[in-house]
Amino acid sequence: MSKYEPLWKYLKDNNKENYKLSFDEIKSILGYDIDHSFLTYKKELIKYGYEVSKIILKEKNIMFKKI
Repeated sequence: MSKYEPLWKYLKDNNKENYKLSFDEIKSILGYDIDHSFLTYKKELIKYGYEVSKIILKEKNIMFKKI
């Protein structure tokens, strides 16, 4: 199981077209802060029907979109 699977399942289960989640919201879902490994693991998200559309470091947000 991927360390980010709870986040991927959250996106899939809520089934929205687009998400804009803050780093704090993601921490609430996962139970820990995201780190640089997120850039590697984000490729797994395609299996759940989503992709990372934008990472906004200045605002500490990540945007996801349904594919």
